[in-house]
Amino acid sequence: MGQKEEGGAETAISLCELMERHIAAQLATADAVRAWDEPRAASKVTNVAYANRLLDVARDEEACRLAIINYRPRGDRESRLKLAYMAAYLIATRGTLQPSQMNAVLETLAIGQAHRFPESPLRRIAQ
Repeated sequence: MGQKEEGGAETAISLCELMERHIAAQLATADAVRAWDEPRAASKVTNVAYANRLLDVARDEEACRLAIINYRPRGDRESRLKLAYMAAYLIATRGTLQPSQMNAVLETLAIGQAHRFPESPLRRIAQ
């Protein structure tokens, strides 16, 4: 996964950087919702600029989330980190993923299995 710079060169972005961007985008979305909701709570008509700001931050959050979903982990540690982050995000937001997004996340399992997880001692007992 890379990001295009002005010169057209592609730079590698780490999973941690993507997660930090996503968290910042979520906080910006929460701030925009509060800014839009305050005038409405006071029974004031809200400006179109509030709605446009909310739409902008929602698009940014979605782009950051999709970057994580489509990120190809570079090993076992990143595979586990990606799965844990996505699980925490889905639980916290009570959200869901589209089937294609779920497939992209589940591909992380295949990458993790290429690095073989340690065998559970319970597996030997069951045999």
